[in-house]
Amino acid sequence: MGIQVGVVAESAPGERLVALVPMALPVLNKTGVELIFETGAGLRAGFPDSEYAEKGVRIANGRDEVFGAAEVILQVRSPGANPETGSEDVAKFRRGQVVIGFGEPLTAVDAARALADRGVSFLAMELMPRITRAQSMDALSSMATVAGYKAVLIAADALPRMFPMLMTAAGTVAPAHVLVIGAGVAGLQAIATARRLGGVVSGYDIRAAVKEQVESLGARFVVLDLEAAAAEDKGGYAKAMGEDFYRRQRELLAEVLARQEVVITTAAVPGKKAPILLTRDMVGRMAPGSVIVDIAAERGGNCEMTQPGEVVDVGGVRVFGPVNLPSSIPYHASQMYARNIASFLKYLVKDGRLVLDRDDEIVRETLVTHAGEVVHPRVREMMGLPVLQPV
Repeated sequence: MGIQVGVVAESAPGERLVALVPMALPVLNKTGVELIFETGAGLRAGFPDSEYAEKGVRIANGRDEVFGAAEVILQVRSPGANPETGSEDVAKFRRGQVVIGFGEPLTAVDAARALADRGVSFLAMELMPRITRAQSMDALSSMATVAGYKAVLIAADALPRMFPMLMTAAGTVAPAHVLVIGAGVAGLQAIATARRLGGVVSGYDIRAAVKEQVESLGARFVVLDLEAAAAEDKGGYAKAMGEDFYRRQRELLAEVLARQEVVITTAAVPGKKAPILLTRDMVGRMAPGSVIVDIAAERGGNCEMTQPGEVVDVGGVRVFGPVNLPSSIPYHASQMYARNIASFLKYLVKDGRLVLDRDDEIVRETLVTHAGEVVHPRVREMMGLPVLQPV
């Protein structure tokens, strides 16, 4: 009998994704994995039970049956990323089970502690190292791609003008000017999408190294007179800078901002509050009717006025604070996430067994709890726990 792997319906309010989709199942061929799904787990993402059953997936009668049978549980939002109802799942886990999914381990430390107390091994998808071997497992980048795309569509729908320049019998329609702040995965996708819609696009990032990537998409790279030699950490993620840096950055950005009709902000630092890049005074310099879409809303926002899940009007400029953008495009977001998590699961299975080799960088960086302990160094530091001695 192979490893029993379970997928349950996402219980977080508003979450429409599913951890595995039918077209990702071939990745797990020859691994010895046997799948059991909660009834209706993929329905909200557009994948009915029948499509899974055709692939040999066992459909369970309910959530408890999946938790009772599975050795490994795959989720989109594990308990830490599901503060509303995640505690109900914690109570269903048993000692020795493994859960893989997003779990906000750097901030939701109580959930990590609860999983450790249950004896659960938790692997956090958002801690996947950005190394070549792990590219196919990088779910954070997948979700950022979806978010960057959808943010531009929100802006285009809300803007009282069109994105492209048009030559018509009624005269020339001037193009919209779009600024994307942050040229990570979400920012680059936003730039590409805004360009495809015909906008005049500029991109800004404190990392000068991304200039070529921005320009390769047909956008202008905004250069500010700032010193930011070490704006990226060793994992390839943006690093938090000092307040003096951000203050000077805001002063210089204000001049650029005044010439834009659309601004997409994407700056986020893992485990920390998003930096404030746009103040009320800066937004006040934009023309009425302009639109700001703050992808970092769930982390507190890059704009001083951002309210998560709300639209705020500031002197005629609308500031959107969308949350969980991937859930608004659940079919393809699930498809991308499923490929990531299936690749990760396949990587962990050796000779028909799930192996958590803590000498392996991918396992070591993603493993948050194991054998009754919180084992991830950064999470332990956030919890004020002493450094664990090497096993």
